[in-house]
Amino acid sequence: MKTHEQIDQRSLLMAKKIVAKIDKDPERNGLNKARGVCQRWASHRAEPVTKEWGAILTQSWETIRQILLEDSDNSRRLRQSSPFCGILSPQERWNLYKAFDSHETY
Repeated sequence: MKTHEQIDQRSLLMAKKIVAKIDKDPERNGLNKARGVCQRWASHRAEPVTKEWGAILTQSWETIRQILLEDSDNSRRLRQSSPFCGILSPQERWNLYKAFDSHETY
């Protein structure tokens, strides 16, 4: 069973992959997709974290990028309910999980 720390580390690694993918796309389609996900979530249930992400997603990509990549309690909490789901393909996500699991030293 994974510890919370291991899950947080994997989540940060995933955020890094998501950021890299969005950085490579001048149209920032992944960012637009996350905004749409957040809007859908907000239309179904207005949870505090959804509202928080909604406010974050109105900011510049540089600010959003920094929040995604920070190794802080707040960023770890936000990554647990990230609207950036679906940015990585299922294969990319699976490869990340396998690579993370094979390199764990806990």
